[in-house]
Amino acid sequence: MARLLGVIVIVAVVALVVVATRRSTGVDQPGAVALATPPSTSAAPSAVPPASPSAVPPPGTALPLASTAAQPSPAPSPTPSLVPTPVPSGPAIPDEGPHPELRDVDGWLQSDVTSLEELRGRVVVVQFWTFGCINCKNTLPNLRELYAAHPRSDLEVVGIHAPEFDWEADPAAISAAAADLGVTWPIVLDTRKRTFHHWQEGTRAYWPRTYVLDREGRIRFDHIGEGAYAELNEVVAALIADPTR
Repeated sequence: MARLLGVIVIVAVVALVVVATRRSTGVDQPGAVALATPPSTSAAPSAVPPASPSAVPPPGTALPLASTAAQPSPAPSPTPSLVPTPVPSGPAIPDEGPHPELRDVDGWLQSDVTSLEELRGRVVVVQFWTFGCINCKNTLPNLRELYAAHPRSDLEVVGIHAPEFDWEADPAAISAAAADLGVTWPIVLDTRKRTFHHWQEGTRAYWPRTYVLDREGRIRFDHIGEGAYAELNEVVAALIADPTR
């Protein structure tokens, strides 16, 4: 009897030990073995892969911004020049030297002037013409406008009348024709055409032929026939605007 009690006590003790051992391991399923799980060495994947050591710039290197890398660089603004741009002073005007003299003329109409020298200080348009010449008549509208555009203190027009035919040599006929044609400027009577040929030396002389004299009496424009009205007007305006030219 005593031996039986001893066996029962031993079995009870062993049972208590087993139960206590299971509770200390935290395993709820019978027969399961708890294994120590080593910590995971794999990290969560990074959103941006790490740069390789060779791609890392040295310290102090400026890194470009990702938002501006794909955009073109703006063109540099031009630097304003500190040197002023020269302003053109007008057309180049040739200088053909002093005008020839008036030779053996028979007087002047519509003026108290008796020589071109009396007109120094003014720009002077000199035109050889005759009132029966159709080409001469065609130049008169522009001459009238030019004459009206500038005061007499700056511009004078002188028509040297060299008749082509005998009936154009009469002073009364010249005066009447001038009134009809609107020629209000001074007229030189070159009846024998001595000045006409002296100014136009050579084998030929022309009606009309137009010259521009500057304020010192030098020839700065010379045109044969009709046309060149814009050039004529431009030269006159430039010489009036700048007396030093």
